[in-house]
Amino acid sequence: MKVAVTGATGFVGHRLVERLQAEGHQVVVFTRNPDRAAKVFPKTAFPAVEIVAYTPTVAGEWQQAIAGCDGVVNLAGEPISERWTAAHKQAILESRKLGTQRIVEAIAQANPKPQVLVNASAIGYYGTSETVTFDESSNPGNDFLAEVCQAWESEAQKVKEAGVRLVILRLGIVLGMGGAIARMLPPFKLFAGGPIGSGKQWFSWIHRDDLVSLILYALTQPSMAGIYNATAPNPVRMAEFCHTLGEVMHRPSWLPVPAFAIEALLGDGAIVVLEGQEVIPKRTQESGFQYQYPTVKQALEEVVTES
Repeated sequence: MKVAVTGATGFVGHRLVERLQAEGHQVVVFTRNPDRAAKVFPKTAFPAVEIVAYTPTVAGEWQQAIAGCDGVVNLAGEPISERWTAAHKQAILESRKLGTQRIVEAIAQANPKPQVLVNASAIGYYGTSETVTFDESSNPGNDFLAEVCQAWESEAQKVKEAGVRLVILRLGIVLGMGGAIARMLPPFKLFAGGPIGSGKQWFSWIHRDDLVSLILYALTQPSMAGIYNATAPNPVRMAEFCHTLGEVMHRPSWLPVPAFAIEALLGDGAIVVLEGQEVIPKRTQESGFQYQYPTVKQALEEVVTES
């Protein structure tokens, strides 16, 4: 296949590009920073990667590079695990809404068109709860992240008007060497790790390699269409997650991180770790997708070994 990828230099995108090339596919990387992308994907190591400079929210010549691609994977978006100033909240929304709008435009104009768009979303779609279990059929929440996800998905849905198959993956917290785990490992290494906030909040997660496999599965399985939760089948509460992390690192997990410390660091963005949701990948499992890391202990053992 020839696959276009946005967000390719990120935590998930980088691993996706590695897998695509390893499996013999061509990759078109759309990036705001072609010099950085050229360092991340040097020609000697990534001969099958073509780098295209683009401004995600602005139409331009870059859109022509979509023509001839078999599939598009849209992972781009401003990071949410930072302090949410008014300007950053606007950037979080626009990077996803307008960025997806421009990708859909490019697909509609392409000749020949890609056969499939795999578009990221997030489990923030459901809002937060300590008591409700969500699957792909659940209604959206009404907080900021839920509104962002609804706007994001609404733009992606328009690709169906061009006759293109659409798969939307609502991502949980992605576990791998980097991402959320990179921030949690140092205190555990110093014997100062522990649950964040109350510890009762749900933590719906997926190992990065399983997420990449799911993206590839979505690209290649014509029967997949619509919404799928990109989470492992066994979500845990934060206290259990941190206890398991301590266990696989052979470190205690006794020193709680108070909510106010996270709020001081992230402001409104603290909601991502202080409030969670129990999300079950019902449709994902029904599709026949097989998880390599279905339990959090299996996932964390691999991540800690990698570190």
